[in-house]
Amino acid sequence: MRLALSFLWCLTYAFVFGQQYPYKQTIAQLCAPEYAGRGYVDSGCIRAADLIAAEFKKIGLQPLQRNYQQAFSFPVQTFPGTCLFVAGNDTLMPGIDYLVDPASAGVRSEMYKVVYCNAATLYRSVNAFKPCPKDRILVVNTTGFGADTNKVLQTRLRELQTFAATIELTSNKLTWSVSQQAKPYPSFQVLSNAFEAKPKYVFIDLESKFIPDFTSSNIIGYLPAAKKAKKKPYLVVTAHYDHLGKMGNDTYFPGANDNASGVGMLLYLAQQLSQQHDPNYNYVFIAFGAEEAGLVGSRYFVEHPLFALKKIKFLLNTDIMGSGEEGITAVNATLFKTEFARLTQINQEGSYITQVKSRGPAANSDHYFFTEKGVPAFFIYTMGPNKHYHDIEDKAAALSYAAFEPLAQLLLEFMRSF
Repeated sequence: MRLALSFLWCLTYAFVFGQQYPYKQTIAQLCAPEYAGRGYVDSGCIRAADLIAAEFKKIGLQPLQRNYQQAFSFPVQTFPGTCLFVAGNDTLMPGIDYLVDPASAGVRSEMYKVVYCNAATLYRSVNAFKPCPKDRILVVNTTGFGADTNKVLQTRLRELQTFAATIELTSNKLTWSVSQQAKPYPSFQVLSNAFEAKPKYVFIDLESKFIPDFTSSNIIGYLPAAKKAKKKPYLVVTAHYDHLGKMGNDTYFPGANDNASGVGMLLYLAQQLSQQHDPNYNYVFIAFGAEEAGLVGSRYFVEHPLFALKKIKFLLNTDIMGSGEEGITAVNATLFKTEFARLTQINQEGSYITQVKSRGPAANSDHYFFTEKGVPAFFIYTMGPNKHYHDIEDKAAALSYAAFEPLAQLLLEFMRSF
């Protein structure tokens, strides 16, 4: 019996510690329909947070407080129900032909007469379009103009949206986002080729719900140093787990590359590093919520830290980890030249990825507020042919994982070099 138990323990040890983390499985799960784009409809981000907390526990990370979750709240505009847009006789496809403006007001079963705004008139001012009857919707075509003219038209469009329902016609890729505000009128972005027939009327049925205090959370796991952990500095690995959620009943944004892939990398690194506690550093792993709503979760953590920020030796933020055919970019490389030189040297010696590109500071992910507080940090993202970003095609099946495991080894060696 004792021999059998010993054999079983060895098998369990080999399974837990001898295998790599099943990142593809977790990434696919986070992108599944039941996670609703990890946004603010159908409890998508809440389910994702619970999954990551369970994975932290399975890996062996400890909570820094009573549990793994640090709760915070913020306002957010959502679109939880009907999302119908009919232009003339054509029913347009959400996410394919059009996007609801992230801050759009809802409207229930309304027929609008289409008014096509003259670009030259609009360029001068919006006064010619005031007052706008409630049954009119103003269409602004922003295609075919130079950057300077387009910038002015975008300004005028925002002015129109303060007193009228609007449609922007564009030839650009449809890219959605999240808003913490709600506009007074409905507004949409529509691909210009979906309006080639120049419809005279549009029918819109859009359900919206503004939530003034939506509760999300950061998920935080702790791996203490091997000895005298309270006196040791910290190395921190982060990634955001939220995405854009749903636009209506049936359209959701899976967020595979951005940023289920970063969560997969975070968990992979945590599993590898947890196999042996570092003698010199505590490790903290943070999956941030509400990054897409404006870096809300990471800002909250910086303003309510669970340990002294000055004790962080270095922070590594992973975002967009699903490709890598063309290497990686390190944001903040120009700020932390010694660490960047070390990262590139490790890559040259190990031949892990094709290139490590340098980039200056940018407020484009969760490293930002830490850097503003003086914490040394890199934001690492992969480069490759996959250009799905903030769209409905950013699916797990579209990820190549071309450099995922070699990159993981590079990042592990980099973090262990401190």
